[in-house]
Amino acid sequence: MDKKDFLRNRLLLLLRTIPYDTPPAWGRMTLQQMVEHFSDALRMASGKSGNTKILLPEDQMLRMRQFMNSDKPFRENTANPLMPAVPAPVKNKSLEDALEELRQEIDFFFDVFEKNNLGITRNPFFGDLNFEENLQLLTKHAQHHLRQFGVSTTNETTA
Repeated sequence: MDKKDFLRNRLLLLLRTIPYDTPPAWGRMTLQQMVEHFSDALRMASGKSGNTKILLPEDQMLRMRQFMNSDKPFRENTANPLMPAVPAPVKNKSLEDALEELRQEIDFFFDVFEKNNLGITRNPFFGDLNFEENLQLLTKHAQHHLRQFGVSTTNETTA
């Protein structure tokens, strides 16, 4: 299955298989907080969030991009300096509402790059990314959080 299909179609189906009260294998986010966090990642990838600052020095950027393009997964408890130590309260009234918000952000991400296939958006840790690079990063990020809640994606994304 390719990464486009994974992000556009399979991700939400997999998230819906996770019971609402499933505790994470690591980290402090609840399932709903994780879904809302991933919506934030999509807003960044689509350019909707408008991030303009790269947080890493240039010498670290090459290593980060090499990691991004590798098959290596994110480590458990990977630190994100943009996130508070205590997860933010949920924004949506329910997990179902959060999943609907995620669906909308996924659709928006694909719409942005379908309208401008040469578009570039900025990620504070990986730099300026085109569609394929954003897709790679989002897939790696989604797989990380699915593993966090006990869902294996082995053989899900071989693109």
